[in-house]
Amino acid sequence: MALSISLVLLLAIVVVMLIKKAGLNAGHAVVCMLLGFYLAGSSIAPTVQETVAGVTKMISSITF
Repeated sequence: MALSISLVLLLAIVVVMLIKKAGLNAGHAVVCMLLGFYLAGSSIAPTVQETVAGVTKMISSITF
């Protein structure tokens, strides 16, 4: 649960930065949020969640 909350926070920060710095239109950001909302309720949601979990596990195993 902590991972998903921090991932949501990270993605929200990225969206805010894109709106401010890269010229992302606020309307486009709303469309992206709606896509994520409806994607979470679709049948592909478990696959997306497993993929994100795998990528975050792979990133966390990297040592510098």
